[in-house]
Amino acid sequence: MHRAYFLGLVLYLLIGLGRVQAQSVADPDPQRFAKEIDHFIRYDQKNSFPQKAVLFIGSSSIRLWKTHLAFPEVPVINRGFGGSHISDVLFYYEKLVKQYQPQTIVFYAGDNDIAAGKSVEQTVADFKTFVAKVKKDLPFTKIIYLPIKPSLLRWNFWPAMQKVNQAVSNICAADSMLKYVDTASVLLDASGKPDSAFFMEDGLHLNEKGYRKWNACLRPLLK
Repeated sequence: MHRAYFLGLVLYLLIGLGRVQAQSVADPDPQRFAKEIDHFIRYDQKNSFPQKAVLFIGSSSIRLWKTHLAFPEVPVINRGFGGSHISDVLFYYEKLVKQYQPQTIVFYAGDNDIAAGKSVEQTVADFKTFVAKVKKDLPFTKIIYLPIKPSLLRWNFWPAMQKVNQAVSNICAADSMLKYVDTASVLLDASGKPDSAFFMEDGLHLNEKGYRKWNACLRPLLK
């Protein structure tokens, strides 16, 4: 009797855990970036932005990327804001994407989403929403998707991140306006784990050597 009760309790807990994991995680408040977005807006009010530019949009991996130095041959706009989710990019889409009418968008986000507990399905769905917005407003704009990177700090999330990357890769393969560029595997060592030589001390963000890897992957497409 006791054994049956114990097994039943374990089954109940496992089912309950599965339900919790299946639930969507609430989007963080996008207003936490209000000051940063206002800075972009004020900058745009005082400066003209290039036409038919390459827009880099996403989280801190975009923000910390010295894109103007990396790609001096192309007009670049960098609108990365650290800690952002795809939901934040969607919230500020009008101000940080649509208004620039870019020729190409380089997109990196989803890293923070998975780390915050969002599911693979939720993260991929948000990316699909972003694509749908761009297709509606900017039908001739190409989107280059940079996969969620493997990192030392978030290595435990890598299985879920890989699933997001694979799902988006499949989406890109079916659409000529989308391009998946593998900037993830180039950060792995011979054993298949993140190479510490490419990361800052925090184990999350890329250092200069890591960005050189990304530059090499992306430069042929931007030319």
